Amino acid sequence: MLSYPQIDPVIVALGPVKIHWYGMMYLLGFAAVWLLGKERAKRPYSPISPEALEDLVYFGALGVILGGRIGYILFYHFGLFLENPLVLFKIWQGGMSFHGGMLGVFVAMHFFGKKHHCSMLQLTDIIAPLCPIGLGLGRLGNFINGELWGRTTDVAWGMVFPTGGALPRHPSQLYEAGLEGILLFAILWIYTQKQRPVAAPTGLVLFVYGCFRFFVEFYRMPDAHLGYLALDWVTMGQILSLPMIVIGAGMFVWARKNSDI
Repeated sequence: MLSYPQIDPVIVALGPVKIHWYGMMYLLGFAAVWLLGKERAKRPYSPISPEALEDLVYFGALGVILGGRIGYILFYHFGLFLENPLVLFKIWQGGMSFHGGMLGVFVAMHFFGKKHHCSMLQLTDIIAPLCPIGLGLGRLGNFINGELWGRTTDVAWGMVFPTGGALPRHPSQLYEAGLEGILLFAILWIYTQKQRPVAAPTGLVLFVYGCFRFFVEFYRMPDAHLGYLALDWVTMGQILSLPMIVIGAGMFVWARKNSDI
């Protein structure tokens, strides 16, 4: 069993103002998308200029934050939302959903594309290889916060989390950081080193992320108020990932078949 590193989730506190590691991970993720995205926007087949990247990151950040919050409430706390719709605005209580954030980004790219006269999929193809950076950093933030830990285990690298009881658990946040962050980034970065058919990078990131998330859910504890939704092992995360796998695979195949690249 490994010792869980007791990292203070607050980086620095200046009176009532506190800077948290989790929030810092979001900022680092957006900064990485901006820096690497500017380089990718210089390519001759890019639908937007490097100067437009700041606006794109701004739209994307809004999509992530608003979509992530709305998705979390609707996917994981819909009953609470029906009782009190204002819970949607209680962001200080925490709660973000990747799947909601992803949908928010698609909506944001739709409106950004109208403004810059390009398609939503052309834009998502640009940011698809960069999203895993934010995903990986976000999972590290979950690990530092000691939240979203895994199921109990007897593996040598199991950890006792402060809020997870006395038994060692899978550090599933690190599994996700490795798969959804590092490995997914490597796959997408290598694949997009040259021009690819429109929608192929987007389809690939949806498919691979969906597969990784579905797999890790076998080691991650489901939300306590939801539990397993079927067969004593199916989780909400797996249900939300299945459409990603199917749509992503279909999109990738369609893009490859309908392109001359």
